[in-house]
Amino acid sequence: MKTKVLLSTLALAALPAAAFAQEAAPSFDEIGPYIMTTLLFCMAGFLVFFMAAGFAMLEGGLVRSKNVTMQMTKNIALYSVAAIMYWLIGFNLMYPGDFNGYVGSFFVPTVLDPVGVSAADAALDYASIGSDFFFQLVFVAATASIVSGALAERIKLWPFLAFVVILTGVMYPISGSWQWGGGWLSEAGFSDFAGSTVVHSVGGWAALAGAIILGPRLGKYSKEGKVTPMPGSNLALATLGTFILWLGWFGFNGGSQLAMGTVGDVSDVSRIFANTNMAAAAGAVTALVMTQLLYKKPDLTMVLNGALAGLVSITAEPLAPTLFGALWIGSVGGVIVVLAVPLLDKLKIDDVVGAIPVHLFAGIWGTIAVIFYNGDAALGTQLLGIAAYGVFTFVGALIVWIILKAIVGIRVSEEDELVGLDKAELGMEAYPEFANS
Repeated sequence: MKTKVLLSTLALAALPAAAFAQEAAPSFDEIGPYIMTTLLFCMAGFLVFFMAAGFAMLEGGLVRSKNVTMQMTKNIALYSVAAIMYWLIGFNLMYPGDFNGYVGSFFVPTVLDPVGVSAADAALDYASIGSDFFFQLVFVAATASIVSGALAERIKLWPFLAFVVILTGVMYPISGSWQWGGGWLSEAGFSDFAGSTVVHSVGGWAALAGAIILGPRLGKYSKEGKVTPMPGSNLALATLGTFILWLGWFGFNGGSQLAMGTVGDVSDVSRIFANTNMAAAAGAVTALVMTQLLYKKPDLTMVLNGALAGLVSITAEPLAPTLFGALWIGSVGGVIVVLAVPLLDKLKIDDVVGAIPVHLFAGIWGTIAVIFYNGDAALGTQLLGIAAYGVFTFVGALIVWIILKAIVGIRVSEEDELVGLDKAELGMEAYPEFANS
């Protein structure tokens, strides 16, 4: 009997504690935004990661067959190098929290949330550290891919990867912190929603500096000013790459909403998807029509880059415009590509895949176009941001390229370039049966 009474007493004493524990459990209203935003970062990150395949396929299709393996090697290597450097230096350099607005702390490796983190210990006002780190990481890899395509067919592998170390570990994170890390440009009112300038023009400026120091491919330009066409090896592959990039851009822009915890956030993500798609379509159609009018026949490579230019153009402000706004902003991107590609040839700047017109020129346009739909943006501030990123990245990249050229050399020999980088640098070919038939 005494035992039964004791057990009953203990059970009654435990009831308030159990009820209190039940009441203390967080509601979905408290943890839902954290869960949904973390999910957004993961899903969007997967899509942007897949853009690495898009860049690889686009570049593999637009280079000559003797250089395809080199482009595949560069693309998987640059992504891997970027992943390591962004963990070691980049992420906390780009998002340092409280800092002077210009440069954060170096060599602060990213530390993830502990295994099985509880709601009490998680940052419920945002998302998991792992999802945020991964989402930001795939952006920096895209920046490096822009440089890869522009400098194809004549650059050595290891000096290129050395440049990627500096670009992804130091240059991109420092300039990125000015806008997305709460730095001085953010304080000044500069607006770049998903990275027309922060990502794309940074890659474009770095590519432009490299193309100038590296020089054009052998035989591309004659002394008389004639441009020798060097068609790509596989336009079907280039088209596949463009569609993959188009798909990945939904994650690129949609994920940059940085929140999916409310009805408004989810609705905004869907609006971004629609505007992103419209801008790409408009850029492609504009390039299609313009090449028909200018050259009497449509040019597929221009159409592909027109779609990409439309995507870059809408990236600085994919949320605010109407569908018509996205259409005309993307259309201007298509015009820019068709006009800028021959302009670079006149200047004898050899850009194998058209990365500079697409990512730099259209990136500048997209950053300016923000003022038409974002009432908080001002033309002067947007131009200030464009100039700041241009000076920092172009001059910084120019210095790095010059140093690499002086120390180890960045260009393969004439003989190796004629043979092709696949054989000369790697000793393997992408299409051995075709080459030996």
